[in-house]
Amino acid sequence: MARLTEEARGVYVITVTPFHEDGSLDLDSTDRMVDTYLEQGATGLTVLGMMGEAPKLTLGEARRFISHLLKRVDGRIPVVVGVSSPGFAQMQELTRAVMDDGAGGVMIAPPSGLKTDDQIVTYYRQAAEMIGDTPFVLQDFPLATGVHMSVSAIARIVRDVPTCVCLKHEDWPGLEKITALRDKGVLDRRISILCGNGGLFLPEEMARGADGAMTGFCYSEMMIDVIRHMEAGDADRAQDIFDAYLPMMRYEQQPGLGLAVRKYVLARRGLIASPALRRPGGMLNATARAEVDRILARQEARLARLG
Repeated sequence: MARLTEEARGVYVITVTPFHEDGSLDLDSTDRMVDTYLEQGATGLTVLGMMGEAPKLTLGEARRFISHLLKRVDGRIPVVVGVSSPGFAQMQELTRAVMDDGAGGVMIAPPSGLKTDDQIVTYYRQAAEMIGDTPFVLQDFPLATGVHMSVSAIARIVRDVPTCVCLKHEDWPGLEKITALRDKGVLDRRISILCGNGGLFLPEEMARGADGAMTGFCYSEMMIDVIRHMEAGDADRAQDIFDAYLPMMRYEQQPGLGLAVRKYVLARRGLIASPALRRPGGMLNATARAEVDRILARQEARLARLG
C-alpha cells in the first residue's frame, strides 16, 4: 500500500466517477481512466471528492467503486478518499473500510457552520481521534464549504494533529496564504501543500511554495508537465504549456457546469465511455458542446505551434 505522507507532491488527480447512460457505475471506464492517469505519471489519485459526485452515491456504491479502483491501482501510487460527512460515525466507518482496502489516506472538509478558529481546530482534533492513525488531507475550500480557515488555525491543526500530513489549498484568492504558510516558523513541521481550483493558478502556486496539485482538470498531463518544468527551474516553458490550455481551464471552471464539461471532454478523449452525470445533473446542450469542441481544436493548434 502506498501511504500518503508529508512528502506528497506532483499531481493527485481528482477522478470523476464514471457512469453508464442509465446512471449505474461504469467500472470498465474506471479501469481505463486509472490506467491513463498512471501512464501519464500521476503521483496519486483522489476519489469521492466534491467533483466525484460522492453525495449521489449510496454507501454501498461508494465502497464498491473505491474497492474496484484500489485493486486497479494495486498500491502503485497513493489513493486518497474523501470521507467528509456531517457525522463522525459515518466518517469513521468509511475510513476504516477504505484503509483496509488499501487507500493511502483520506480527505476531510469542514462542515459548514464552523466560524471561529477554535471551532475549526476542535473539529479536526475530534475527527483525527475518530480515524486513528490514518493520514489525512485538510481541505481548505471556503467557496464550497463556507468555512474560512486562517493561517493561524491551520498552524494549530498541524501542531496538534500529527496525522494531518497535507493541506489541499483551495482558497481564492489564496496565493498569500501559501506564502504565509511557507514562511519560516509559521508551521512547526513541513506538510505537503497541494492545490485545487482546477489548476487555474498552478504556476503561481508552485512559485509560492506549493508541492503540486490535487484537482481534476480534464487534461491532467498539462498539470504534470507544468509541475515538472517548474521543479526543473524552467518557469517560462511551464507557463507556455499552461497558457495553451487556459481557455479550456476557464471554460471548465463555470459553477454548476464544470463537471459536465469535464466529463464531456474525458469522454471525447476516450478515458470514459459516457459523459453521464448521476441525477440531479444534466448533460451539455448542443451549443455548449460546440463551444468546447472549438476550444479544443484551437488548443491543439496552439500545442502544435508550441512543439
